[in-house]
Amino acid sequence: MSEIYVIFFTLLLILIFNYLSKKNQFLIDKKFNLHKSFATKNTVPITGGVSILVASLFFLKFDAEYLKIFLILIFLVGFLSDINYLFSPIRRLILQILIVFTFIYFEQIFINSIRIEIFDNLLANIYFKYFFTIFCFLVLMNGSNFMDGVNTLLVGYFLIMSFVTFISIEKFGLLYNADNFRVLICILSIVFLFNFFGKLISGDSGAYLISFILGYFLIELVESSNRVSPYFVACLLWYPAYECLFSIIRKIRVKKSIADPDSRHLHQLILLFFKRKLNLKGNFLNTFTGLTINSFNLIIFYIAFENVSQTKNLIVINLVCLLAYNSIYYFLNKSLK
Repeated sequence: MSEIYVIFFTLLLILIFNYLSKKNQFLIDKKFNLHKSFATKNTVPITGGVSILVASLFFLKFDAEYLKIFLILIFLVGFLSDINYLFSPIRRLILQILIVFTFIYFEQIFINSIRIEIFDNLLANIYFKYFFTIFCFLVLMNGSNFMDGVNTLLVGYFLIMSFVTFISIEKFGLLYNADNFRVLICILSIVFLFNFFGKLISGDSGAYLISFILGYFLIELVESSNRVSPYFVACLLWYPAYECLFSIIRKIRVKKSIADPDSRHLHQLILLFFKRKLNLKGNFLNTFTGLTINSFNLIIFYIAFENVSQTKNLIVINLVCLLAYNSIYYFLNKSLK
């Protein structure tokens, strides 16, 4: 199907959902918690997730149609959180584990190798393989949810990732169908446009859904082509994954529950820095923060793209990312106290 149909359909969905959301005062971000109200006090329709879901159900192609049921289930976990019905992070995590486990069981999609012999020997055990694959999905999904605090950060990140993966498949002739990434680029481009101007947010539903979809596609990509190093995917997913792990470690160190809300994510510190040092305000501050972080990630993705098969180079790139994150975080955390 032509990209123009995907773009027009997604645009129409957003306009309809935004209208219904505002008219009925439903799926409106009421800023009930600290994380959602950190960047802005404005109320915004949480329609990114439902728009991505409906467009994905129409245009994405899966090996079996029943797999789309899992997209709906993952979306519903986030949706119930967005309407503040499923407020408990622990309950959301339990539901995520059940859904991802069932999905992996039916699809038999696993992370089979990370090209480290000792760890790959562990992955030869089916129980550890289930554990590690589920763990990676959960880290990605929840880290992505942490990112949805400033405009363009979440959607822009996955838009860039989808584009880089698409051109990698095309340029290197990888044995994977690029059509799904082409569809995602179209869908996310329209969502990005509305998010850029603060007209919608993706919400928990959008964060869980798009990270779940791309996590699945990227595992398939690595498993279908030996030319793609798993550390290429690690470079593409490093930011949401490390955001989640870093937040957990930070809370444990200060003896807080990992389920507690967090106002010290890196994007929040960067936003505060721009606000205090550059005197930026309002929606421009919000969007500028997301664009700044994704500009760095765009550079990382480009370097990873040039080294798609070079595991050693990609490991170095990942380590540079972690070092940069920690260094910037330490500097900002100290300067903003």
